[in-house]
Amino acid sequence: MPPTEDTPRRDWRILLRLGPWLARQRLLIGYALVAFAVARLLEAAVPLFLREVIDRIDTGNPALVGPVLGIVACVLARLLVVSSARMGIRQAGINLVFDLRQTLFDRLQRQGATFFTRHTVGDMMTRAVSDLGLLRRLVSMGTIMVVVMVYATVIGFAAMFYLAPSLAWMVAPPLPFIAWYAARAAKRMNASSRRTQERLGELTERTQERFGGIRTLQAMAREDAEIVRFEGDNRAYADAFREQARVASAMTSVMPTLAAVATLTVIGYGGHLVLSEQISKGTFVAFFAYVAMVIGPMRSMGFLVNLVQRAAVAGTRVFEVLDLEPEIADRPSGNTPARMTGALSAHDLHFTHPGSERPALAGIDLTITAGETVAVMGRVGAGKSTLLCLFARLLEAPAGSVRIDGHPVADWPLEELRRQVALVPQDAFLFAQPMQENLSYDDPTRALEPILGAAEAADLESTIAELPQGVATLIGERGVTLSGGQRQRTTLARGIIRSAPVLLLDDCFASVDTDTEERILGRLLAERRGQTTLMVTHRVSTARRANRILVLEDGRVEGFGHHEDLLANGGWYAELAGAQRDAALRAKAS
Repeated sequence: MPPTEDTPRRDWRILLRLGPWLARQRLLIGYALVAFAVARLLEAAVPLFLREVIDRIDTGNPALVGPVLGIVACVLARLLVVSSARMGIRQAGINLVFDLRQTLFDRLQRQGATFFTRHTVGDMMTRAVSDLGLLRRLVSMGTIMVVVMVYATVIGFAAMFYLAPSLAWMVAPPLPFIAWYAARAAKRMNASSRRTQERLGELTERTQERFGGIRTLQAMAREDAEIVRFEGDNRAYADAFREQARVASAMTSVMPTLAAVATLTVIGYGGHLVLSEQISKGTFVAFFAYVAMVIGPMRSMGFLVNLVQRAAVAGTRVFEVLDLEPEIADRPSGNTPARMTGALSAHDLHFTHPGSERPALAGIDLTITAGETVAVMGRVGAGKSTLLCLFARLLEAPAGSVRIDGHPVADWPLEELRRQVALVPQDAFLFAQPMQENLSYDDPTRALEPILGAAEAADLESTIAELPQGVATLIGERGVTLSGGQRQRTTLARGIIRSAPVLLLDDCFASVDTDTEERILGRLLAERRGQTTLMVTHRVSTARRANRILVLEDGRVEGFGHHEDLLANGGWYAELAGAQRDAALRAKAS
């Protein structure tokens, strides 16, 4: 599924957009073009020396050393020139794709949440690896094939018309038909290549998803069912690739057949000219060598068309992403202070997630003073996480509706905003790196002391003590070696260590028991004294530790005040407090 409705053209013209990246490699490409021209001239000189050898043998002239040495010199020189030219053009392809992949990764890093809800990680990986690999092959191999074909045709026909004009005119007619067939086959190859790349993206995404959820899969004894499902995905990709191979095979078999017509023409009419002594035997052999020089590259026309069309599809998929502007544009006003105090406010805030008809937030008005700790509560889907993401500008709020220190969030430089507003998401994502690098992800050069201090604030001391190498221990992909509560506390410490003026905690105690939560809260509130903290929670015992409690219901503010006031007002919060109090009493009684 294309990222935009305005899909770029799916033909070879999309490849013209590689121009700016190719321009950076102009020295390598320029050298290769000159070198290949020299190589073709050296190749074209060999049949002339060969003609001389054959004609001297035919006339009984024993002076063969000169033309033979000429052939040897041309062959050796061509070998050196072609080797360096191929190395240069392949290096240009590697450099081009390196630059493209960096640009693509940069663009993906700046896309917002909406983009990644619409497009799978597997599809993006296919574009960044497989599609860019096809573009590299086009530059490295396709350029060589096109250059060789052009040079060989021009130089070869010039030599043929020089040697035997009448015979050269007999060779030319099949060439336009070859070009027509190649263009016709290209259209079919484009469609099959597109389907193949899309099926590959789907296969990559589903494979990654199944490996990522392997524990759940095994725990629910779904191995056999997933093997069957994978077989279906695998078969869809194989069928698409098989269709592409069928079209490519047809092209690669027809092209040599068409090229053979020219060869038969030379044999028939050229043989007549030799027998009638209109050309010498040496000229006939040299002419035949030039025909092979022209026809040889044309035999690979089918492969070239296949390569160009697959690269065109790949280029279309890559530029679909590169053409997307980031959802969150960085347009700072220049009027914001260097350091936030942490005063947050929202005025008549309305927000609806793209693709949803139901507003996540509707008419939110609130003011949070700098240094205040506010608990955010509400039912599932009430808009709690959305509100935090709007303050961190991971989602774009309507202009002026969300402010920090009196300035709209869009006025702050995006990098500065994200540095001073630390969001700890509910999803406890960890990298396959040592614990220390996960804790100090924002600043890998940070000293060990503040890292251990943040770990202590998040009640991670015992966890680190149990690790084989302490904070230097690798914790596996997504923190697989840690429990759910340990992963959540690690991400919490990663937020605490930044000492940001604003800290947003999105239900970061969900996997932590109440006793541990009480210890963390005590340390956190002491650590964050004088700094603004918003924490989403479902526990009244947690919320009552805050200065005030914000209660959301269906995207609206149901209540905003102290624990006692909210209890007195009744409603959902009072009901939840009563239910949790009764549950605690029952737990004690048992």
